[in-house]
Amino acid sequence: MAIDVGRAGVWVGARTWPADPSEVADATAELEELGYRAIWLGGAEGTLRRPEQVLAATTRLVAATGVVNVWSEPADEVAAAFHRVGPDHPDRLLLGIGAGHAKFVEPGGQLYERPYSKVAAYLDALDAAGVPVGARAVAALGPRTVQLAGERSLGAHPYLVTPRHTAMARGILGDGPLLAPEQKVVLATDPDEARAVARPVVAFYLGLPNYVNNLRRLGFGDDDLSGDGSDRLVDALVAWGDVDTVAARIREHHDAGADHVCVQVLTGERGLPRQQWRALAPALV
Repeated sequence: MAIDVGRAGVWVGARTWPADPSEVADATAELEELGYRAIWLGGAEGTLRRPEQVLAATTRLVAATGVVNVWSEPADEVAAAFHRVGPDHPDRLLLGIGAGHAKFVEPGGQLYERPYSKVAAYLDALDAAGVPVGARAVAALGPRTVQLAGERSLGAHPYLVTPRHTAMARGILGDGPLLAPEQKVVLATDPDEARAVARPVVAFYLGLPNYVNNLRRLGFGDDDLSGDGSDRLVDALVAWGDVDTVAARIREHHDAGADHVCVQVLTGERGLPRQQWRALAPALV
Protein backbone atom coordinates (compact mmCIF):
# COMPACT_ATOMS: atom_id res chain seq x y z
CA MET A 1 0.00 0.00 0.00
CA ALA A 2 1.35 3.46 -0.96
CA ILE A 3 0.89 6.75 0.81
CA ASP A 4 -2.43 8.28 -0.22
CA VAL A 5 -2.83 11.99 0.51
CA GLY A 6 -6.19 12.28 -1.25
CA ARG A 7 -7.25 15.34 -3.21
CA ALA A 8 -7.03 17.93 -0.45
CA GLY A 9 -5.10 18.57 2.72
CA VAL A 10 -4.18 21.53 4.90
CA TRP A 11 -0.85 23.29 5.33
CA VAL A 12 0.10 24.67 8.77
CA GLY A 13 3.16 26.74 9.64
CA ALA A 14 5.30 26.22 12.72
CA ARG A 15 4.25 29.54 14.26
CA THR A 16 0.62 28.50 14.14
CA TRP A 17 1.20 25.14 15.79
CA PRO A 18 -0.35 24.93 19.28
CA ALA A 19 1.93 24.41 22.26
CA ASP A 20 -0.75 22.35 24.00
CA PRO A 21 -0.60 18.69 22.83
CA SER A 22 -4.26 18.20 23.70
CA GLU A 23 -5.21 20.99 21.30
CA VAL A 24 -3.11 19.36 18.58
CA ALA A 25 -4.82 16.03 19.19
CA ASP A 26 -8.31 17.54 19.13
CA ALA A 27 -7.69 19.63 16.01
CA THR A 28 -6.08 16.88 13.95
CA ALA A 29 -8.72 14.33 14.96
CA GLU A 30 -11.36 16.78 13.74
CA LEU A 31 -9.46 17.31 10.47
CA GLU A 32 -9.62 13.58 9.89
CA GLU A 33 -13.34 13.50 10.68
CA LEU A 34 -13.91 16.34 8.20
CA GLY A 35 -12.40 14.19 5.46
CA TYR A 36 -9.04 15.83 4.86
CA ARG A 37 -6.39 13.26 4.02
CA ALA A 38 -3.16 15.06 4.89
CA ILE A 39 -1.70 17.82 7.00
CA TRP A 40 1.50 19.49 5.76
CA LEU A 41 3.71 20.87 8.51
CA GLY A 42 5.73 23.91 7.50
CA GLY A 43 9.10 24.62 9.05
CA ALA A 44 9.39 20.96 9.97
CA GLU A 45 12.14 19.90 12.34
CA GLY A 46 14.29 16.86 11.76
CA THR A 47 13.15 15.15 14.96
CA LEU A 48 9.66 14.85 13.40
CA ARG A 49 8.05 15.85 16.70
CA ARG A 50 4.99 17.47 15.14
CA PRO A 51 4.31 14.66 12.64
CA GLU A 52 4.55 12.22 15.53
CA GLN A 53 1.90 14.20 17.45
CA VAL A 54 -0.43 14.11 14.44
CA LEU A 55 0.02 10.41 13.82
CA ALA A 56 -0.58 9.53 17.46
CA ALA A 57 -3.88 11.44 17.49
CA THR A 58 -5.32 10.07 14.23
CA THR A 59 -5.82 6.80 12.38
CA ARG A 60 -5.84 7.76 8.67
CA LEU A 61 -4.45 11.30 8.34
CA VAL A 62 -1.09 11.55 6.57
CA ALA A 63 1.48 13.76 8.31
CA ALA A 64 3.74 15.38 5.71
CA THR A 65 6.69 17.67 6.35
CA GLY A 66 6.62 20.76 4.22
CA VAL A 67 9.58 20.81 4.40
CA VAL A 68 12.65 19.52 6.25
CA ASN A 69 15.54 21.81 5.30
CA VAL A 70 18.43 19.91 3.73
CA TRP A 71 20.97 22.44 4.98
CA SER A 72 20.02 22.51 8.65
CA GLU A 73 18.71 18.97 9.30
CA PRO A 74 21.34 16.21 8.86
CA ALA A 75 20.05 13.39 6.68
CA ASP A 76 21.19 10.65 9.05
CA GLU A 77 19.30 12.21 11.96
CA VAL A 78 16.17 12.73 9.87
CA ALA A 79 16.34 9.15 8.63
CA ALA A 80 16.71 7.89 12.21
CA ALA A 81 13.63 9.90 13.23
CA PHE A 82 11.73 8.54 10.23
CA HIS A 83 12.55 4.96 11.20
CA ARG A 84 11.54 5.69 14.79
CA VAL A 85 8.16 7.27 13.96
CA GLY A 86 7.11 5.68 10.68
CA PRO A 87 6.82 1.96 11.46
CA ASP A 88 4.05 2.48 14.01
CA HIS A 89 2.00 4.37 11.38
CA PRO A 90 2.42 2.55 8.05
CA ASP A 91 1.98 4.68 4.90
CA ARG A 92 1.10 7.81 6.89
CA LEU A 93 4.44 9.63 7.25
CA LEU A 94 5.56 11.59 4.18
CA LEU A 95 8.99 13.17 4.43
CA GLY A 96 9.02 16.38 2.43
CA ILE A 97 12.49 17.89 1.96
CA GLY A 98 13.71 21.09 0.36
CA ALA A 99 16.64 23.45 -0.10
CA GLY A 100 15.30 26.44 1.81
CA HIS A 101 16.78 29.89 1.22
CA ALA A 102 20.20 31.48 1.41
CA LYS A 103 19.21 34.24 3.85
CA PHE A 104 18.28 31.60 6.44
CA VAL A 105 21.25 29.30 5.78
CA GLU A 106 24.31 31.49 5.42
CA PRO A 107 23.95 33.30 8.78
CA GLY A 108 24.43 29.85 10.34
CA GLY A 109 27.83 29.45 8.74
CA GLN A 110 27.04 27.31 5.67
CA LEU A 111 27.46 28.66 2.17
CA TYR A 112 24.25 28.32 0.16
CA GLU A 113 25.44 27.10 -3.23
CA ARG A 114 24.36 24.49 -5.76
CA PRO A 115 21.01 23.82 -4.03
CA TYR A 116 20.00 21.27 -6.69
CA SER A 117 23.13 19.24 -6.00
CA LYS A 118 22.55 19.55 -2.25
CA VAL A 119 19.03 18.13 -2.58
CA ALA A 120 20.26 15.30 -4.83
CA ALA A 121 23.00 14.42 -2.34
CA TYR A 122 20.47 14.49 0.49
CA LEU A 123 18.29 12.04 -1.41
CA ASP A 124 21.35 9.83 -1.86
CA ALA A 125 21.84 9.88 1.92
CA LEU A 126 18.19 8.98 2.49
CA ASP A 127 18.59 6.11 0.04
CA ALA A 128 21.59 4.84 1.97
CA ALA A 129 19.65 5.13 5.24
CA GLY A 130 16.72 3.11 3.91
CA VAL A 131 14.08 5.84 3.66
CA PRO A 132 11.77 4.57 0.88
CA VAL A 133 11.47 6.62 -2.30
CA GLY A 134 7.67 6.46 -1.97
CA ALA A 135 7.75 7.97 1.52
CA ARG A 136 9.36 11.26 0.58
CA ALA A 137 8.57 14.32 -1.53
CA VAL A 138 10.64 17.24 -2.77
CA ALA A 139 9.84 20.95 -2.62
CA ALA A 140 10.26 21.90 -6.26
CA LEU A 141 9.83 25.10 -8.28
CA GLY A 142 12.29 25.06 -11.18
CA PRO A 143 12.14 22.48 -13.99
CA ARG A 144 15.24 20.51 -12.94
CA THR A 145 14.08 20.13 -9.35
CA VAL A 146 10.56 19.18 -10.44
CA GLN A 147 12.07 16.45 -12.62
CA LEU A 148 14.30 15.32 -9.74
CA ALA A 149 11.25 15.10 -7.48
CA GLY A 150 9.49 12.84 -9.96
CA GLU A 151 12.51 10.59 -10.38
CA ARG A 152 13.70 10.32 -6.77
CA SER A 153 10.57 10.65 -4.62
CA LEU A 154 6.82 10.22 -4.51
CA GLY A 155 6.58 13.57 -6.23
CA ALA A 156 6.75 17.36 -6.06
CA HIS A 157 5.43 19.81 -3.47
CA PRO A 158 5.60 23.28 -5.06
CA TYR A 159 4.97 26.21 -2.71
CA LEU A 160 3.70 29.73 -3.54
CA VAL A 161 2.57 28.85 -7.03
CA THR A 162 -0.33 29.35 -9.41
CA PRO A 163 -2.32 26.86 -11.50
CA ARG A 164 -0.08 27.83 -14.43
CA HIS A 165 2.91 26.46 -12.53
CA THR A 166 0.92 23.34 -11.73
CA ALA A 167 0.34 22.75 -15.44
CA MET A 168 4.03 23.32 -16.19
CA ALA A 169 5.07 20.94 -13.40
CA ARG A 170 2.69 18.22 -14.60
CA GLY A 171 4.14 18.53 -18.06
CA ILE A 172 7.60 17.85 -16.64
CA LEU A 173 6.53 15.05 -14.28
CA GLY A 174 4.33 13.23 -16.73
CA ASP A 175 1.80 10.73 -15.46
CA GLY A 176 2.42 8.97 -12.17
CA PRO A 177 4.41 11.13 -9.75
CA LEU A 178 2.51 13.04 -7.09
CA LEU A 179 1.98 16.74 -7.69
CA ALA A 180 0.88 18.52 -4.51
CA PRO A 181 1.00 22.32 -4.81
CA GLU A 182 0.30 24.61 -1.86
CA GLN A 183 -2.47 27.22 -2.22
CA LYS A 184 -3.02 30.11 0.19
CA VAL A 185 -6.62 31.17 0.80
CA VAL A 186 -8.51 33.87 2.69
CA LEU A 187 -12.21 33.40 3.41
CA ALA A 188 -13.25 37.02 3.01
CA THR A 189 -15.29 38.62 0.24
CA ASP A 190 -14.25 42.24 0.72
CA PRO A 191 -11.16 42.97 -1.44
CA ASP A 192 -9.57 45.36 1.03
CA GLU A 193 -10.08 43.01 3.94
CA ALA A 194 -8.82 39.97 2.04
CA ARG A 195 -5.74 41.72 0.66
CA ALA A 196 -4.91 43.18 4.06
CA VAL A 197 -4.56 39.61 5.32
CA ALA A 198 -2.88 38.23 2.20
CA ARG A 199 -0.40 40.96 1.26
CA PRO A 200 1.97 40.79 4.26
CA VAL A 201 2.33 37.05 3.72
CA VAL A 202 3.09 37.47 0.02
CA ALA A 203 5.47 40.36 0.76
CA PHE A 204 7.59 38.15 3.01
CA TYR A 205 8.36 35.81 0.11
CA LEU A 206 9.32 38.69 -2.19
CA GLY A 207 12.55 38.91 -0.20
CA LEU A 208 13.51 35.35 -1.18
CA PRO A 209 15.16 35.00 -4.62
CA ASN A 210 14.05 31.39 -5.17
CA TYR A 211 10.41 32.46 -5.13
CA VAL A 212 10.95 35.69 -7.04
CA ASN A 213 12.77 33.87 -9.83
CA ASN A 214 9.93 31.38 -10.10
CA LEU A 215 7.32 34.15 -10.18
CA ARG A 216 9.23 35.78 -13.02
CA ARG A 217 9.09 32.47 -14.90
CA LEU A 218 5.33 32.60 -14.42
CA GLY A 219 5.11 36.00 -16.10
CA PHE A 220 5.19 38.47 -13.23
CA GLY A 221 7.38 41.55 -13.69
CA ASP A 222 8.98 44.34 -11.70
CA ASP A 223 5.68 46.15 -11.20
CA ASP A 224 4.22 43.05 -9.58
CA LEU A 225 7.26 42.10 -7.51
CA SER A 226 8.32 45.46 -6.09
CA GLY A 227 7.34 46.65 -2.62
CA ASP A 228 4.66 44.50 -1.04
CA GLY A 229 3.47 43.15 -4.38
CA SER A 230 0.79 44.26 -6.80
CA ASP A 231 -2.89 43.42 -6.42
CA ARG A 232 -2.48 41.20 -9.48
CA LEU A 233 0.25 39.20 -7.76
CA VAL A 234 -1.57 38.95 -4.44
CA ASP A 235 -4.76 37.80 -6.11
CA ALA A 236 -2.87 35.22 -8.18
CA LEU A 237 -1.11 33.71 -5.17
CA VAL A 238 -3.90 33.95 -2.59
CA ALA A 239 -7.41 32.79 -3.42
CA TRP A 240 -9.88 34.94 -1.55
CA GLY A 241 -13.65 35.14 -1.46
CA ASP A 242 -16.43 32.85 -0.32
CA VAL A 243 -16.14 29.08 -0.12
CA ASP A 244 -17.24 28.57 -3.73
CA THR A 245 -14.69 31.07 -5.04
CA VAL A 246 -11.86 29.48 -3.08
CA ALA A 247 -12.96 25.98 -4.14
CA ALA A 248 -12.89 27.12 -7.78
CA ARG A 249 -9.18 28.00 -7.44
CA ILE A 250 -8.47 24.60 -5.94
CA ARG A 251 -10.25 23.01 -8.92
CA GLU A 252 -8.02 25.03 -11.25
CA HIS A 253 -5.01 23.28 -9.76
CA HIS A 254 -6.67 19.89 -10.14
CA ASP A 255 -7.67 20.68 -13.70
CA ALA A 256 -4.05 21.70 -14.39
CA GLY A 257 -2.75 18.34 -13.20
CA ALA A 258 -2.51 18.45 -9.41
CA ASP A 259 -3.26 15.22 -7.59
CA HIS A 260 -3.55 16.95 -4.23
CA VAL A 261 -3.74 20.58 -3.10
CA CYS A 262 -2.33 21.72 0.26
CA VAL A 263 -4.65 24.50 1.45
CA GLN A 264 -3.08 27.11 3.71
CA VAL A 265 -5.77 29.25 5.33
CA LEU A 266 -4.65 32.78 6.20
CA THR A 267 -6.52 34.73 8.86
CA GLY A 268 -4.04 37.38 10.03
CA GLU A 269 -4.22 35.88 13.51
CA ARG A 270 -2.37 33.22 15.47
CA GLY A 271 -4.00 29.89 16.08
CA LEU A 272 -5.32 27.09 13.92
CA PRO A 273 -8.05 28.17 11.45
CA ARG A 274 -10.43 25.43 12.50
CA GLN A 275 -13.59 27.36 11.65
CA GLN A 276 -12.33 27.87 8.09
CA TRP A 277 -11.31 24.21 7.78
CA ARG A 278 -14.86 23.26 8.70
CA ALA A 279 -16.36 25.69 6.21
CA LEU A 280 -14.14 24.50 3.33
CA ALA A 281 -14.35 20.76 3.93
CA PRO A 282 -17.66 20.06 2.11
CA ALA A 283 -16.33 21.76 -1.02
CA LEU A 284 -12.84 20.24 -0.99
CA VAL A 285 -12.88 16.71 0.33
